[in-house]
Amino acid sequence: MLDIVETLLHEGLLTEVTARRVRDLSSHGTPLEDALRQADGLSEERLLRSLGAALDLPYVDLETVTPPKELLAAFPARILLERQLVPLEDRGHFITVATSHVFDHAGLDELRLLTGRECRPVLAPATEIERCIKRLLGIGADTLQSMNNDEVEVVNEAASDDELDLTKTAEDASIIKFVNQILAEALDLRATDVHVEPFEKELRVRYRIDGELQEANIPTSVKRYHAAIVSRLKILSHLDIAEKRLPQDGRIRLKVGKREIDLRVSVIPMIHGEAVVLRILDRGDALLGLEHLGMSPRDRHEFDRVLDLPHGIVLVTGPTGSGKTTTLYAALSRINDVERKIITIEDPVEYQLRGINQIQVATKAGMTFGAGLRAILRHDPDVVLVGEIRDGETAEIAVQASLTGHLVFSTLHTNDAPGAVTRLIEMGVEPYLVSSSLETVIAQRLVRLICPACKEVDKTADVAAARNEFGSEAPEVFYRGKGCRQCMGTGFRGRTGVFEMMPITEELRTMILERRSSGELRRIAVQQGMNSLRGDGWRLVREGRTTLQEVLRNTKDEQLTQHTRSEARPA
Repeated sequence: MLDIVETLLHEGLLTEVTARRVRDLSSHGTPLEDALRQADGLSEERLLRSLGAALDLPYVDLETVTPPKELLAAFPARILLERQLVPLEDRGHFITVATSHVFDHAGLDELRLLTGRECRPVLAPATEIERCIKRLLGIGADTLQSMNNDEVEVVNEAASDDELDLTKTAEDASIIKFVNQILAEALDLRATDVHVEPFEKELRVRYRIDGELQEANIPTSVKRYHAAIVSRLKILSHLDIAEKRLPQDGRIRLKVGKREIDLRVSVIPMIHGEAVVLRILDRGDALLGLEHLGMSPRDRHEFDRVLDLPHGIVLVTGPTGSGKTTTLYAALSRINDVERKIITIEDPVEYQLRGINQIQVATKAGMTFGAGLRAILRHDPDVVLVGEIRDGETAEIAVQASLTGHLVFSTLHTNDAPGAVTRLIEMGVEPYLVSSSLETVIAQRLVRLICPACKEVDKTADVAAARNEFGSEAPEVFYRGKGCRQCMGTGFRGRTGVFEMMPITEELRTMILERRSSGELRRIAVQQGMNSLRGDGWRLVREGRTTLQEVLRNTKDEQLTQHTRSEARPA
């Protein structure tokens, strides 16, 4: 023990104070390895490399190693996961096994007893071993293997309508554990949605991460347990597990550490069984301040101005999944105080905000957006949020609410900010009412950010061609993400918003009264300083935060000439 500590001290990996603490812990019964892991400022990788050099044990990078499948199949997945071991290579007389435990050989001994083969250790960090096992065996491999070994009876969804049997199977400990593993993996990967999709010969699980679907690595044998997995999710969502012919919607509420997670559950029958989509709503995400939305200084200044208005309509537009709800909730959080009464009507209520009165739409019971909005106005609100303006009735009531002294927030599904004006008029709202009530329209999209861990200069980018096509908007240098462990090889990690903010000026109000087209509204708005979605995306490209391809993919060209853009851009 003293030799190891002295070696680490000599290499500068331990300070005198830390070395004394390690010796003290070890002398009082703490295993040396655990005592060293508690040392401040000593990463597991540096520790294992030093211990490996001192004890003549090789250190391996598991990202560069792919063990044969037949070798992995010879070992129980449960033991590999519990003991954090990865068999790497069969050398004939012995098998090399990656471990993060230098002095604890109990796991290697267990493998030796099971296989009758000598197992020699090589070193790798515990996190790398866990990632490698998931990559090679799939999520929940140990659970499925134990279910196969125990011959758990799985009710065939198409062949049985026995609710009692299906409930019993869904509440089996192994099924519960497997579903928990899928959900835990989704949260670890920052997924916003989980897709469980049945096909003829497989069950596919995919996560939507940063707006893109990525397939989860799960064992092929999971198809056998499809009915039980769906039933488990139905039980958690308080849905009818006997109903397999009609779509159902439910909700699951989880608590992970200090995080409160809501899962919106949608179950739809497909030709090969029921498919499930889980929308993950992290309540903590709703508490993001305006500074985290990614607005430019000009747009942020304009948004702050609007939030201080006593009345009027503020619209946020964009497709599903473009971050409209997050923007509106950030706005409500900014103005939420004891002096204001804020009421929302939403379908569904995605996040619960303290101090804000929230109403859930219930169409079957007659609680539509229109009916709810009428009731809200009798509750003396100062600020009203309407989840979405879907029809002329809701639009008319929202306009009247703004004209009677309320600040109204809502969303529309239009491609850009000027299109929201024409959409309201098409819904039947008189142009003079739109002109007098509308204060600002914000269009937005979400673009992925380059992973900071693997960000590099994009040497493949044709800078000259980009500058020839896009002029001064194109930067001198483009960046990209090379792809690493932290971003799962995508080169992107996280998303931010790009915005098109159109304040309704007096000139625009006059044009609205004249029923001018959205193209004409756009031309004047750009001349007055409005930046397009693509223009705001160029800001992120110039800052080296995203790629040109990502901006072009998420925005469209607004058919304005380069000359018009350069004239409109504020100094």
